[in-house]
Amino acid sequence: MVIKILGSGCANCKKLESNAREAVKELGIDATIEKVEDFKDIMAYGVMKTPALVVDEQVKVMGRVPSVEDIKKYL
Repeated sequence: MVIKILGSGCANCKKLESNAREAVKELGIDATIEKVEDFKDIMAYGVMKTPALVVDEQVKVMGRVPSVEDIKKYL
C-alpha cells in the first residue's frame, strides 16, 4: 500500500502525515508513506485544497486533516 500526503509542508500537512503514520502503526499494516510537495504533481491528482490524502493513487480526503480513526477507515 502506498499512502501519499499532498501539500506544501504546512502545519496541517505535517499533522496529516503524523496521523497517517499513527493509523498505519495502529493497524499494523505494511505501507509506504510519501510526501508530495510539488504543486504540479499535486494538481495532477485534481487536488485544489491541501492537505490531501491519497491511498493507492485514489484521493480519499482533501482540504482538511482527518483524524487517525478516519484515516484507518480509508486504509
